[in-house]
This record gives sequence, C-alpha cells and structure tokens, in this order.
Amino acid sequence: MSSWRWTAATVVVIGALLLNLAAAQSQPTVPQSGGQLDRLSIVYVPPNNSGFQELYDLLQQHRALEKVKEMLSPFQLPEQLTIETTECGAVNSYYQRKNFKPTVTICYEFLKRILELLPNEATPAGLTPTDAAVGQFFWVTFHEVGHAAFDMFNVPIFGHEEDAADNFATFIMLQFGKGQARRLINGAAWAWRAYLGDYQKNPVLQTRLAAFATDHGLPQERFYNLVCLAFGANSQEFADLASFLPPTRSPNCSHEYQTLVRAFRQEIRPHIDQEQARVILDTDWLQEVEDKPIR
Repeated sequence: MSSWRWTAATVVVIGALLLNLAAAQSQPTVPQSGGQLDRLSIVYVPPNNSGFQELYDLLQQHRALEKVKEMLSPFQLPEQLTIETTECGAVNSYYQRKNFKPTVTICYEFLKRILELLPNEATPAGLTPTDAAVGQFFWVTFHEVGHAAFDMFNVPIFGHEEDAADNFATFIMLQFGKGQARRLINGAAWAWRAYLGDYQKNPVLQTRLAAFATDHGLPQERFYNLVCLAFGANSQEFADLASFLPPTRSPNCSHEYQTLVRAFRQEIRPHIDQEQARVILDTDWLQEVEDKPIR
C-alpha cells in the first residue's frame, strides 16, 4: 500500500462524506419496534496508526455508524450484530463471527482508499465526489451486512456468496426514494467503472490466473452486474447505464432483477419490519449533499 498523508482537500472530502451520513438528524424520528436497535451494536475501534486518528475522530463526531445503525433498524435480527470500524493492516472489509458473535468490520484503510480514488470534480454525467464516496461507503457496508443476513437468517445460496452479497447491497440501495437510488448506485459503481477505463486503454489487459480463482468476481464483472440490476429495476431512470451493457446482456436485466426480487421477498423480507422500512426508505439521507456540496 502506498504511503499517504492528510491534506486539506482530503479532510474536506472526509468531512463532507461524514456529514452526509449524519443527514438524518433533521429528518423525522424513525419509530422503533421490538427493541431492534438493541440487536445492532456499533464500535469505533481506536487506531494504532496516528494517521487514522483524524478519520476516527470525524467518524465519531458525525455519528457515521449511528446513521448506518438507524438505516438497518427495520431488520429483525435473531441475535446481536456488531458493526465496527477499525484498523486492519490492509484495504479490506469483511464479515465474520468474532468469538461466535456476528461482526461486520469496515477498515480505516478501506475508507482511506475510497477517498483516494474519488473524482476530483463532478463528472460529465453529474456524479459528484461526495456521491462517489457515500455510494461506495453504503454499498460495501450493505455488502457485508448481506453476509451477516445470510448467516443469521440461514439463507440458502446457489453460487458464490460474494455475488449474492453484491446483489443484496445493490437491491437495498435501489429501494431508497427521493432520487437517492440513482445517486447511490452511480456512486457505488464509480470504483468498479475505473477498471473499465483501464481495459479500454489496453484491451489485451493481462489478468493473473489467481484473479479467476477467487470467490470474488472480477471488478469488471461486479460493475456489469451492478449496472444490469439497476437498469433492470428501472430502465427509464437508469437508461444511460444501458450504454455500458452489451446488447447480449441488457435485454435480460429485467429478468435478473425480478429473480433477485423474488429471492429477497422469500428469504429476507419476512425478517423486516415493513412499516419501519417505509420510513427509512423515504428518509432523505443525502440532504446534506445538497445543503453543503463539496467545492
């Protein structure tokens, strides 16, 4: 991992990202049922590397994990789930049972890498650096929560669990209202799309065989899967994404999304408080992006 240092611009981007996560402070209070928030624990683990101290302080100051906890509150969990941010020694995020307790870990190294790869300014398609940061943060968090849901709800899975967790994260983001789904999906796709740019520059891009052997899909595959599900969910709202899809894939995207809908309704929806979920999905979590855009 390359060396790095905090700059004023980086701090501004981090602050904007975390302010976005705190946007719900001005939103109506989400009703709680059955003490479900007690089944969700959050932990900010102090970093050993002083280079992460400012990030650690900002996460706490802006209550980033508290907002994630609130967004996940409709899930009726059968046991305690902990979501933690911590220093990992590698760019990573993962789910595991730590001392037999379900735990989602988001690494400070991963959050730092997100910030390093943001666009410098809004793209011609309208993607802002803030949307790219927030979209990737939520997507990776929901991805790991997907692993936790499969485990705790005993969900049967055909194929790679990593692909299923990708689809879980994408599906959750597509349900948000007030135009947020569009912005979150575009933001989540930002990092994967960068790999397409590399391929377009060098169509004979060599890939190590080990990349094909991993249980994670290649970045290009994950990009196309995400884009296809979004286009299949709403071909009008995500019409521009069709330009990325080959004509052999796009006609099947609606079927792919409906297959995901059926699986989610059967395996995950019974564990969700529907009334509370409607409040969460109708909350404008990205309001701060409009109130305090990144310069």
